[in-house]
Formats: sequence, structure tokens, C-alpha cells
Amino acid sequence: MIQGMKVSTKKIAITGMLGAFSVALSMTPIGYIPIPFFVGVEATTMHIPVIIGAILGGPVVGTVVGLIFGVSSFLRAGTPFFADPLVSIFPRLFIGVISYYSYKTFKYPVVASIAGTLTNTIGVLSMIYLRGYLPLAAVVGVAGLNGTAEVIISSIIIYIVMKALKNYKVD
Repeated sequence: MIQGMKVSTKKIAITGMLGAFSVALSMTPIGYIPIPFFVGVEATTMHIPVIIGAILGGPVVGTVVGLIFGVSSFLRAGTPFFADPLVSIFPRLFIGVISYYSYKTFKYPVVASIAGTLTNTIGVLSMIYLRGYLPLAAVVGVAGLNGTAEVIISSIIIYIVMKALKNYKVD
């Protein structure tokens, strides 16, 4: 335990379950939802457990689940840029923090979902561009298509999940 930081058994369990769920999503087609109107474009859902973890357990839980998501992405890298930890891991550490503080400020899970999803999309694509893997035009195009689809999908899923868990409390 870090001095002054108390971690409950519930938070550890939430972290483990959502981290495992994030890994499972990365290994199955459920982690990538095809967008019907755009051939070859897929929206990722792997950041959703990170956002849920942040809402339920706070920024530390969200950061650890984000780390698990990032490491999973790094280990399963199908493209050179995801084999770079600055692309696959680093931006994912911020999803939970941004989601938590968005939820804490506005008290609405859809706001946390939008903020967390945009953190993932903007963070990853910014690193892809800054590390020289793709030109700006490609990054902007992916952000527009995938980012929009991911915001919509994650907002719907997180709204439904949080509605079902509305009375759930974490110590």
C-alpha cells in the first residue's frame, strides 16, 4: 500500500475483472466493431472497461485498467506503431484519469464516456503522428471516422452499464 492511499478489496476486484475484460476484448472480434457505412473502418471498444473502472473505482483503478489495456495492445501489436509503447501504452494511462474527473465534475456517465473515448483517440493518434508513423491527413481522417463511431458506441454501452449499476457503491 502506498502511504496515505487505501485500496479496498472491491477496487482490486474491479480492476482485475475489467482488466481481464479489456484483454478479452483485444483477443476477440468484440473489441473491434465494423462500421457498416465505411468498409474497413472499425470502432474499438477496448477502452470501455477503462472508463467504467474509472467511474466505479476512481482514477487509480482507471489508470491500472488503462495500463492493462495498453500492455495488451502492445503485446498483440499488428502494426508497427502499436509495437511502440509510447503509442500503445502511454496514452491509455490517461483515459481513466480524464474519465473519472469528467464524471466527478458532471455526474453523468455519458460525459465521462465521451471524455475517455476522446482521450484514447486523440492520445493514440497524436502519438502515431508525433512518432512519424502516419501523416497528419491520415490521422485526421481516422480520428473523424473512428473517433465519432467510438464516441457513439461507448456512450451507448456505458450509459446502459452505468444505468444497470446505478446503486452500486465502491468503498
